[in-house]
Amino acid sequence: MAERTIAVISAGLSTPSSTRLLADRLTAATVAALQERGVPARAEVVELREHARALADRLVTGFADTALQEALDTVEGADAVIAVTPVFTASYSGLFKTFVDVLDPDALAGRPVLVAATAGTARHSLVLEHALRPLFAYLRAVVAPTGVFAAADDWGETGLAERITRAAGELADLVAARPAVEVADPFAAATSFTELLQR
Repeated sequence: MAERTIAVISAGLSTPSSTRLLADRLTAATVAALQERGVPARAEVVELREHARALADRLVTGFADTALQEALDTVEGADAVIAVTPVFTASYSGLFKTFVDVLDPDALAGRPVLVAATAGTARHSLVLEHALRPLFAYLRAVVAPTGVFAAADDWGETGLAERITRAAGELADLVAARPAVEVADPFAAATSFTELLQR
């Protein structure tokens, strides 16, 4: 069976960050769940804080630098996406939204996505339903039924571990049910140099 790629979008701003910690736990659980289903998988993490300036430049110039383009290609070519953002002013962060804004608008159509968020207080837990789920529904992604929210008090709680396991299993089921994404080679249909010389 073809190996599947999970793109992990982490929008945390600090190092270390609870956002990255949650992303790592979701990733490990998803890869393990896929292995249980006989599906080999690997994860590629896109740490958005490393691309903050390049994202601003991309918005105003229309061009992405090499590192940002690689990050976009990683997400657009993945079999599934785990998207984790901190909550700022009751919604996803501006950095997270900027990255989504510069993705190809059709790239995630039909693609399984697991949404997750972190915040200091449980008062922000509805961000999954009023902000993240509608955003990915607009992009026509297939959002896993269980989103994962982690407030400061949730770390170390069995409830968070259970939600992570359940969400990872749901994402794994979605990935296993789909054929692997085939990334088209832009040079596959190019005329060979030999053929050009014969013309």
